[in-house]
Amino acid sequence: MSTKNKISFTSAVSIIVSNMIGTGVFTSLGFAAAGIKSIPALLALWFVGGIIALCGAFTYAELGLRFPRAGGEYNFLSRIYHPALGFLSGWVSGTVAFAAPIALAAMAFGKYFYDIFPYYNPEVIAVAILLIVGIINLISLSAGTAFQRVFTITTLLLIVIFIAYGFSIHDSHHFEFQLNKDSLAPIFSSNFASSLVYVSFAYSGWNSVTYIIDEIDEPKKTLPRALTIATGIVLCLYVALNFIFLYTTPIFEMEGREDVAAIAAINIFGTDGAKVINAMICIALFASINSMLIAGPRVMRVIGEDFEFFKFLAKKTKGGTPLIGTLFMMSVALILILTSTFQIVITYIGFTLSLFTLLTVIGIFIVRAKNLGDYNLPNNNQNIDDTLISSSSIKKLSYTTWGYPLTSIIFIALEGWMVLFLLNKSPNESIAGLVTILLGLIVYVLIKKKN
Repeated sequence: MSTKNKISFTSAVSIIVSNMIGTGVFTSLGFAAAGIKSIPALLALWFVGGIIALCGAFTYAELGLRFPRAGGEYNFLSRIYHPALGFLSGWVSGTVAFAAPIALAAMAFGKYFYDIFPYYNPEVIAVAILLIVGIINLISLSAGTAFQRVFTITTLLLIVIFIAYGFSIHDSHHFEFQLNKDSLAPIFSSNFASSLVYVSFAYSGWNSVTYIIDEIDEPKKTLPRALTIATGIVLCLYVALNFIFLYTTPIFEMEGREDVAAIAAINIFGTDGAKVINAMICIALFASINSMLIAGPRVMRVIGEDFEFFKFLAKKTKGGTPLIGTLFMMSVALILILTSTFQIVITYIGFTLSLFTLLTVIGIFIVRAKNLGDYNLPNNNQNIDDTLISSSSIKKLSYTTWGYPLTSIIFIALEGWMVLFLLNKSPNESIAGLVTILLGLIVYVLIKKKN
């Protein structure tokens, strides 16, 4: 692959940031405020959620350098545990785990676009934006990443401007930030715990660049920096943005509301404030759809390279885009948009994805114990086989998990708790996710027999 079609550091950061910034950060505070009335506790919620994502990013960076191939959890779980477990992760990612969020983002785009220009059918707009982004990515990887950089930078600038204007509000008499026993007590409540699940979903996407490792320019340098810097940027933006929501708007006005960002925008910009925030969300959603269409089809491409039965998935365009994978993912997303079934799918893929992510981070302890991986990264075009490395060779890794083992343990503890919480709170959706995994296992067994 030529350098022209490589993913630069800036593009890698853009992909991660856009995967993370969606509608979640603009809506989740209202649901948390319904049970938590303390400003310090609400801000701590977003800080803790960011720390979880950052701890995961630290671990994934090392795994990405040890197993430098596209596919994300598919690649990691196949190498660390067994190809069957990797296939199950790829099965979920390739079928609905990317298509459903893409459909959700496209439908949300149509809704927010309609609120600005109430002349068009939101569903038509959703289909149109999906097709536009899909065509851009089918042209070439460089075209997709170019649009990614532009729209991500625009999104970040708009959020920064929104935050800056928010600080200019003088009528903030309702805002009370006091660190004392009463204000910190909600952090240890069940409401804080349940709200953390939804905040963590708002941070999801921090691992997106691991799906495209073998297309990254200079991965030894780019991968760790992109993962940690992008996640850190989003953490800071999320905390600052929610601070502005709380600074400009009384908590009681946001309780149980989805449109907390629009409410805050009206307080900052006046009656047209809602249109300002809607435009900002539209740009963020465009970037989010684009980033998911870059990352998702790469999982299917790698499966096509590994399994003869799915070799058609490995077909790429001249521009380096997985052709069948992109068309398939667009088709599934289109069906979900037209049938409005993506909400049903979204409720259970969160459990399965969290489960695979948890197993991946646990894998760092297995990798370290067995000294697995390839610490001397070859060129991206070169095939990579697992090799055992001596304990002294670990020092030659260009990056090792920052804060290991504490950061990995923090992620495992909190992510594991959330998986158990989802299993207890949403047993039907969680069981549906497990059934999906079981179907994938059946497919894997049949494919192995055929091969």
